[in-house]
Amino acid sequence: MKLFLDWSAYQNAGMGDAYADIPKNGGDFAKAVAVCIGSRQCEQAGKGVMCPSFKVSENPALSPGGRVRLLKTALNAADDKALFDPELAEAMSLCVSCKGCKRECENEVDMALIKAEYLAQRRQAGGLPLRHTLWAHAPKWLNWPLLGKLVIWRNRHAWLARVAERLLGISAEAPLPVPIDAGSGKKPAVKSPFLPESNTPIQEVVLFVDTFNRHFNPAAAEAASNLLEKAGYKVQKLESGDKRKAPLCCGRTYFANGMIDQAKAEATRLVQALQPHLDAGRWIIGLEPSCILSLRDEYLNLGLGPVATKLAERVLLLEEFIAREQTAKRWPLSFKSDGERLLVHGHCHQKAVGAMKAMRKVLKTVDGLDFELIESSCCGMAGHFGLEAEHYADSQAMAELALFPALRAEPQATVVANGFSCQQQINNGGFGKPRHIAAFLYAAITQPEPL
Repeated sequence: MKLFLDWSAYQNAGMGDAYADIPKNGGDFAKAVAVCIGSRQCEQAGKGVMCPSFKVSENPALSPGGRVRLLKTALNAADDKALFDPELAEAMSLCVSCKGCKRECENEVDMALIKAEYLAQRRQAGGLPLRHTLWAHAPKWLNWPLLGKLVIWRNRHAWLARVAERLLGISAEAPLPVPIDAGSGKKPAVKSPFLPESNTPIQEVVLFVDTFNRHFNPAAAEAASNLLEKAGYKVQKLESGDKRKAPLCCGRTYFANGMIDQAKAEATRLVQALQPHLDAGRWIIGLEPSCILSLRDEYLNLGLGPVATKLAERVLLLEEFIAREQTAKRWPLSFKSDGERLLVHGHCHQKAVGAMKAMRKVLKTVDGLDFELIESSCCGMAGHFGLEAEHYADSQAMAELALFPALRAEPQATVVANGFSCQQQINNGGFGKPRHIAAFLYAAITQPEPL
């Protein structure tokens, strides 16, 4: 069995444990599957992220432990074709890669990573539908000028949406996100406080603008850059260095659709662009949780070498960076609200790495703000999961577990959500587009505080 990801971190997992029940096939991948001890903690209702598909179905086969049981059966079979058993395929397709199990499971079963390998195995055998390839190549399609117009037409005309559903399995019920330059052609205005520019940069930082914010929410990227500059940091925008090539991308869409070689190629291109900044000891700051946290997590399994570990140690979400600087008493700006009520929905990957602590810490420094972190599992969009016809109902059910009820209960509240897919799910649910914390904080600047 040829493995696509680097599973060497699990090479000693279960060694000497007579009860580890490591499958016969799959090498270190099989050991990663076998770290599950069958406690069924993932089959619990209530708070926490893990496991949204089990929460809405109450089907044990759709929990991480249930998927492990099915995977073990397949990896113990004599034929690799057992990996494509319909029951296993269904269970894996309903995994939304939330990473909740990696944080909340006592043995840290990483089902999101296991699913990436599983999809790569299926792709190699020609077992994935065309739709997965279309999703994977989204960063390239978004550079095609006509794509936005096609999305607008599809969203506007029900018959086109039904045709797309019939041909590609993209749900006619779910509006597709429209790239910002496909509508009015104008970027949303960024509210700018009247503050003097800093003449004495505290340090240089690098802002990585991901594919989703570049094409769908450039105002968030502009706000982040302005916010950091107002705070006295010299901001370097990450560029490919070759205008003939596509903008730099983390490769997340390829990774999530089983195209590991393409994901590694994009990751390599990004790492090469970041190498001088890493050598200079600069922080890499990002906006989209699923993208920026890939640099701290998935990149460690792509076989990129020691640079992946070095990169993981220098990458932060914007709010993590601000919280760090506030703790070190290097952050000079103060924030003020006029008593605004704010509801915050965290992206699953933010929750999985504990990054919501930084969100809470920073928002607590906004004078006069009344905010609450919504206690919820996955929003249900999960990249493209909520756009797929066969998963649309499950996607909505996940949103109805806690997120949508919380938003309905406070219709006047401002909503902050950093994840692009979370923003789309909330917007599609009729609650309006949430704000990114970068835009919220930039608008809340009052005046510099003395250091």
